[in-house]
Amino acid sequence: MRSINPGRIVAFVVLALFSLLMLAPFLWAINTSFKTEADAGASPVTILPASGYTWDTYTDLFQMGSIPVWMINSLVVAAGVTAITLVISALAGYAFSRLDFTGRKLLLGLTVASIMVPGTIFIVPLFDEMLAFNMVDTYWGMILPQVVAPVMVFILKRFFDSIPRELEDAARVDGAGSLRIFLQIVLPLSRPIIAAVAIFTFVGAWNNFLWPYIVTNDPNLMTLPVGLETVSTGFGIVFAENMAKSVLAALPLIVVFLFFQRQIIKGIATTGLGGQ
Repeated sequence: MRSINPGRIVAFVVLALFSLLMLAPFLWAINTSFKTEADAGASPVTILPASGYTWDTYTDLFQMGSIPVWMINSLVVAAGVTAITLVISALAGYAFSRLDFTGRKLLLGLTVASIMVPGTIFIVPLFDEMLAFNMVDTYWGMILPQVVAPVMVFILKRFFDSIPRELEDAARVDGAGSLRIFLQIVLPLSRPIIAAVAIFTFVGAWNNFLWPYIVTNDPNLMTLPVGLETVSTGFGIVFAENMAKSVLAALPLIVVFLFFQRQIIKGIATTGLGGQ
């Protein structure tokens, strides 16, 4: 029989407490979303509602808003941003990692420096560009301004640096060019970090509220976070409704994490270890 390690028990208890602490706000949101507004706004606050749990808040939201349409819009935008960002970031990261060209260090430095520039300062010029190209109230107007991700370029570049050059040299001896090496050697070896970058990009695009809010006026083109903000079932502070909106916006991302948590963890671990 294996002896029980007290240190492992303490570590497990501490991790469990931290996990519960992180989950507490979301669990509270779920609990509140199933209360009536009277119970949700009651003082003092109670965990169990006096009137019992109800689906009324969710029913009202689905009746007043086009939530399925907004979910589809969010999916289209997030998937589009993810696909284009992966292509651009992977190619740029590989170029910075492997190709020698004039101004490479300068461009890499500018790319890294741009990470520190807040994206909000580009909102006005970006909106002017969308107006000039007739992209307001279009999917492309929501997608294209989000595909520039210097932090993803840097992450992928660092991972590509960790791949042994001997593999590429052997492929060049066999007559392979840079594009073939990238597609058939580098990308298959980079699946963990590619998956992690894809999921982080998808989550960021799904959660993005400000830019879709600015560039869309058509209710049928709104993303889920923007659409939920336009509907309300009451006046004043509606605690149950706000919590229900938060749950609806977060639920798809939780499903994504549950399905891809192994890839997320592996990608983060691989990046932290330099690809080893």
